[in-house]
Amino acid sequence: MAQTKQAAKVWTAEKANAWYKTHKWLTGADYIPHTAINQLEMWQAATFDPKTIDQEFGYAESIGFNTMRVFLHSVAWKEDPKGFKQRVDQFLAIAAKHHIEPMFVFFDDCWNKEPKAGTQPAPKPGIHNSGWMQDPGQPASEDAANFPELEKYVKDVLTTFAHDKRILLWDLYNEPGNSGKGNKSLPLLTKIFQWAKEVNPDQPVSAGLWSWNLEELNAFQVAHSDVITYHDYEEVNWHERVVQLLKAYGRPLICTEYMARPRNSTFATVLPMLKKENVGAINWGFVAGKTNTIYAWDTPIPDGSEPKLWFHDIFRPDGTPYKQEEVDLIKQLNGVK
Repeated sequence: MAQTKQAAKVWTAEKANAWYKTHKWLTGADYIPHTAINQLEMWQAATFDPKTIDQEFGYAESIGFNTMRVFLHSVAWKEDPKGFKQRVDQFLAIAAKHHIEPMFVFFDDCWNKEPKAGTQPAPKPGIHNSGWMQDPGQPASEDAANFPELEKYVKDVLTTFAHDKRILLWDLYNEPGNSGKGNKSLPLLTKIFQWAKEVNPDQPVSAGLWSWNLEELNAFQVAHSDVITYHDYEEVNWHERVVQLLKAYGRPLICTEYMARPRNSTFATVLPMLKKENVGAINWGFVAGKTNTIYAWDTPIPDGSEPKLWFHDIFRPDGTPYKQEEVDLIKQLNGVK
């Protein structure tokens, strides 16, 4: 039986801060092409859409974005490990062409519970993220019988890209404990950090804090992340307080989700603060499309008409900004003429 590799230790704060200093201020979005409803439609061979990704990364480059947060999916890997990794490589080539270093997300506790390979569902009109899939799913994430297969997936992807300078960071688990799971996600969260540190990629690993009442999960995430990542959809004064508290850990901070216009988490209010505090800024949503994230989490518009105020997203599919003044501000803060 193959010996398990000794897990590497969490980066020191000094190493993490030295890494962070090698990058310009990080700005970007949580990204999926407008032609995909979920991570499977993005990565499966039949629907992988490099042409759209290239076009949309052109929009990102034009406003000075230099990173994107992108969700992978274990089901797409399981169907076709070799092809999946080739598509990830092709995606990275497109990103590099546009001077964007993405971060990749492995597991996810949000939205629909049972991902299946093949043709994905059509969007439900006016419903936010109607087709987004958890990874590995619910209750799949709680069943330790699934862990050996998930370990193969995580280690295959990490080993393949462990020294790839085109990748910024590995975000190991999106919102662990969401969908009512709470501490039931702790065993898989613990395992993925162990697997990642056994591979010991050149890039840092993290899992973002997102709910302050999940104390056990939060403590584990902070203790095991090389760089601290977090989500915050509050207005700026509350968000700034979170930044000040998290700075106590002495590590780089990257906000990997923010910006929900009706909640007054906006580019105009939050982005200048994040720049002032030297916190990486990744907003949810980029180009309006099949994910329906122009609609609010809990306010469907059943006839599918456009909401008066978009919840997320920056561009229409043709590259027209939803709000020109937002794009102007992003460019200004990123030093784009």
